[in-house]
Parts: sequence; structure tokens; C-alpha cells
Amino acid sequence: MRPALLHHVGRLADDDLPAYLYDLPGLRAHVRAVRAALPRRVELLYAAKANSDPRLLQTLAEHVDGFEVASGGEIRHVRGLLPEARIAFGGPGKTPAELAGALDAGVERLHVESEHELRTLTTVLGDRTADVLLRVNVPVLLRSASLVMGGCPSPFGLDPAQLDRCLRIIAADGRIRLRGLHVHVASGLDARAHLALVAQIMAWADRWARQQGITLAEVNVGGGMGVDYTRPDEVFDWAAFGVGLCRTLERHPRVTLRIEPGRSVTAYCGWYVTQVLDVRRSRGQAFAVLRGGTHHLRTPAAKQHDQPFEVIPDQSWHHPWNRPEVRGEPVTLVGQLCTPKDVLARRVMVDRLRTGDRIAFAMAGAYAWNISHHAFLMHPHPAFHHIDDPAAPVVDDPAAPVADTSAGGPA
Repeated sequence: MRPALLHHVGRLADDDLPAYLYDLPGLRAHVRAVRAALPRRVELLYAAKANSDPRLLQTLAEHVDGFEVASGGEIRHVRGLLPEARIAFGGPGKTPAELAGALDAGVERLHVESEHELRTLTTVLGDRTADVLLRVNVPVLLRSASLVMGGCPSPFGLDPAQLDRCLRIIAADGRIRLRGLHVHVASGLDARAHLALVAQIMAWADRWARQQGITLAEVNVGGGMGVDYTRPDEVFDWAAFGVGLCRTLERHPRVTLRIEPGRSVTAYCGWYVTQVLDVRRSRGQAFAVLRGGTHHLRTPAAKQHDQPFEVIPDQSWHHPWNRPEVRGEPVTLVGQLCTPKDVLARRVMVDRLRTGDRIAFAMAGAYAWNISHHAFLMHPHPAFHHIDDPAAPVVDDPAAPVADTSAGGPA
């Protein structure tokens, strides 16, 4: 944890915890490096579903080409914060109201998932026009991936055999313009595996377009850049990815490539800071009970991993009994929920951990607060702090910055 963040943690009272800390200078540096690594013909869209915190979106807006959203609520949220931002609307199960709302909001691209969705779009267009990408489930070979959305039976996108009917609908309706294809197949890939996948996608898209007599303006390959929670210091190799994309684009000189990373952009800028309430033993194993839990930080439960953390020792012990602690042994970090699934890290070795110490969970900037079950047991929500100027840390409204998801919710 950077000194500016540690300084801010030291200023928080016990009852100010748990708290999310967002490192805005760290986020800027990271997204600038990502942008610099990518070729010019690659457009960088941030997947807002990963973290829709307003300050993060406003910080990213200076460095990305636009935002990918997956619900009507996310459209309203992003458009309200960033009236001029370019927006692409993806995700399955779009309602007629969401499609109409997307058109009203000036969404730049609609990612069409099915023939029915395309036909529904024709009913809400009126005298407007729409630029679409057809999301296709391409036949590709995949190595291991943490999440697979394509190359197999899937609720996402069109099988190649279903594309012809969509082309006929588009050809018969002058209000719809086909700009290209959307192909998000998998998540959790390293740079080498991702480049191999992009090469397959681009080759398939090129063959398909030639067969159909279509000139594709763009191909969107989604996100899926791997984030390894077991090795927080090892970041996706954006430099190698950029070099590889240059080689791929040389074979497709007229196509603009779009990518939509989310987790790999913001995961590293977020910290969830809390306090050890109790240290106890059960049948020879040590447990540390923390303020908060997976109802604030759902990532380890969703991903089935141990969330990386740092121990911040606390010296203020004013009770007449001995301070419960563990030394040089594994400990399981759990929250305050009445369920054995409320585990943030399981049997992780620590040098020393005491009641009253603080725990700073790293890599909490994506799919963390925004996917958590906030209302379970009705514990207080965490505070949110955006650390920008180290000399004057910003303390924000403690109300959680949640996007309006009333028309569909996060993907």
C-alpha cells in the first residue's frame, strides 16, 4: 500500500471502518500505461460493470475512448456523469424500454445478441437510425480460461448459422447499419492466450465477411484480460499484448479493433480496509473475525480465492485482558455474517495478527462492492474515500456510489 494510502488509513477511527479506498493516481498511471501500449487502431472502452463508482468513471474518461454498459441503469448512470461519452450497449436480454432508452441517450453502438433482439430494435427505432455489431459465438479453440462465454453452447450471442437471417433483416431496414462483429469469448486470459484468441477471431471474421461480400469496419473482441489474485504484483502484459495486436492488425488493415477490459483496469486501484474484531480458535485452527465481510467485498466468494491483504498493526489496546492474537501460523479471515461462506481468505500464513489490527485487502477495485449483497443482516455500508492529492486526501459521502440498475442491473 502506498504511503499516502497508509497515511489516510491511520486517520480513520475504528467506527469509520470498513472503508473502500480508491487510489486515483495509481489508476491514472495504470490506464495511461495501458493506452500507451495499444496500437492506434485499437479503441479502449472501459466495461462499467466492473466498477461504476462515479469518481473512477470520471478519472477514466480522460484516458479511454468510451464505455461499455450492459443495462439501461448503466446507460443512465454513465450518461448522467459523462454527457459526451461514447457508449456501447451490450449484454443479453435487452428490453424494448432499454433499447429505446439507449437510442434516446445517443448510444453509439448496440451489440445485438439475437435475431429476436434485432427484430425488437426495429419496433422501437421510429425515424431514428442505429449502428449495430452482431455478437457472434465463433467456433474457436480455447486454452484454460476462468470464464468461458463462447466457442461452446452459450446464452451469449448468435451461432454463425444464425447470422444470415440477421443480415436479411438489416438489409431490409435502412435504419440499421451493420458496423461489424462483437466476439467476447472468455475471461481470465494471459497476454499470449489472448493474442492467440484475437488472431482466431480476426481470421474467422475476415473469412465470414468475404463470403458475405461485407466490408467490416470494426471487430470488438471484448475484455477478458487476466487478473491473478494469487500474485498481485503480476499484471497482464499490456506491452506484449500491444505488440502482438500490431502484428494482427497488419493482416487486417481496414478494421478498427475494439477491446472492453474492466477488471484488469480498475482492480488494482481499490482497497477494502477493515479491522480485526476478534481472534479465536476452533479445533486447532485460528480464525480472525473482521468488521464487514463478503456483503461488502464479494470477490473472494465469487471467484473462490483468497483475497490478498496486508496487516496494518495497531498499538492502541486499552483493555485489562490479554489481546487475542496469532503468531507464525495460518489464519482464516471471516466477516460478520451468519454463514460459513463469509470467508475472505482461508488459512493464510501470518507473522502476527491481533484483535484491533487493521486489514487492507488489495485488488478490491473491480467486481467487489458493486456485486455484493449489501442488505444481508443490515450491517452499515462501508465509507468510500478517493485518494488523489496525497497532501489533502478526499473523504467522500459515506453513502455507497451505486449505479441506477432499476432497468436491468449489472451483468
